[in-house]
Amino acid sequence: MRTSLRTSVLLASATALALGLAACGTDSDPGSGSGGDGAQADPSEPLVVGATPVPQAEILDFVKDNLAEDAGLNLEVREFTDYVLPNTAVEDGEVDANYFQHKPYLDDFNESNGTHIVPVVNVHLEPLGLYSDDLTDAGELVSGDTIALPNDTTNEGRALQLLARNGVIDLAEGVGGDATLADVTDDHGLKFQELEAATLPRALEDVDAAVINGNYALEAGLSPADDALLIEDAENNPYANFLAVKEGNEDDPRVQKLAELLNSDEVRQFIEDTYQGSVVPAFGTPAS
Repeated sequence: MRTSLRTSVLLASATALALGLAACGTDSDPGSGSGGDGAQADPSEPLVVGATPVPQAEILDFVKDNLAEDAGLNLEVREFTDYVLPNTAVEDGEVDANYFQHKPYLDDFNESNGTHIVPVVNVHLEPLGLYSDDLTDAGELVSGDTIALPNDTTNEGRALQLLARNGVIDLAEGVGGDATLADVTDDHGLKFQELEAATLPRALEDVDAAVINGNYALEAGLSPADDALLIEDAENNPYANFLAVKEGNEDDPRVQKLAELLNSDEVRQFIEDTYQGSVVPAFGTPAS
């Protein structure tokens, strides 16, 4: 699963999700997930949105509890704890939309898996950070130390760029966000362990440091603003998280209503007050 997401894994995951939903006895029918004309969706039907728990589901829950009813939106939030099922669920019509990913990840996912998911509106950025249970500064890393990295293609490249920009490693000239360990020209004696992004906080006790996605850091009780040894600059960052749907459902009136609410002043204030710089608003149109 290092360079691509295997089709067999996705099929198994999608099957497990479908069985799980049946076992829960859900009678929700997210009709717009079929990839048809989303503009024809019934605006009175629930809009089911898949999201990772922190901060995406928290932001959606804020919208549901404080804004959706007045806007005439029946919003349901379904939580996922990985980076695969939210996309397969949208592609298969199990949910109407999802909110958990950035554009480089989605582009790679669509290309690798033949899916047809498109972004609708940017909402926030979770700065990627380097964390350690033992070190207090990245400069304390020494030859022989091990750094854990997210193993999905886009987030590993992003992690390597973070390390390179701060002098922890050297990368080949001209390498961008798709950098891999093969592009490291000088590792300064460091070792690297590639792990699924969700497992990285738990791995901190077994490695010297780990580069962790912002949402998983927050779930583990880490504060990116306070605890990260290194953290991404939010300005001009291409990794904003957005609301996404299956292609053809962008004009679903429920999706458009949610997009408007997610870019509202109320949501901006909620993000700023709740996350204190560990998550930052990044409203607007996703990059093409």
